[in-house]
Amino acid sequence: MWTFIAVVVIFLLYFIALYNGLIARKNQVKEAWATVDTQLKRRYDLIPNLVETVKGAAKHEKETLQSVIAARDAAMSANGPDKADAENHLTETLKSIFALSENYPTLRANENFLELQRELTDTETKIQAARQFYNTVVMGLNTQIQQFPSNLVANMFHITEEKMFEMDDAEKVAPKVKF
Repeated sequence: MWTFIAVVVIFLLYFIALYNGLIARKNQVKEAWATVDTQLKRRYDLIPNLVETVKGAAKHEKETLQSVIAARDAAMSANGPDKADAENHLTETLKSIFALSENYPTLRANENFLELQRELTDTETKIQAARQFYNTVVMGLNTQIQQFPSNLVANMFHITEEKMFEMDDAEKVAPKVKF
């Protein structure tokens, strides 16, 4: 009788440990996403200043500026799986603004533009680090959800896998350099 009770207690403790481990990983994923979100917010806040600076020096580039603003708005309003795609599109449109500086020497010499460019570059680096951390945490959660016996506990409590933050196909292509 005592052996049976001991086995049941051990089983319950193991079950509780698995459940708590899954919840801890789920919370780590939320925290990691919050870190990504904080860096994205920083980038969103810098973009209007960058656009205004470019407007003064590159008056004929209205279409480029409008596409950056539209990409920023889309990224800010996107949620769930669409968020990664919207962010990747925003990153691509930001590259077009920095390419403008090569055509406008006054823009390259503008202190505000250079400072904003440095800030955005720093922010992009932080976003990449936050994405990498997020993906690492998501991989840990997803691996635990897929392994036996935690997959049984995850299914029982409807704990599902999270989506990784992935690059779009355009970012995977190596840039072409011409001289």
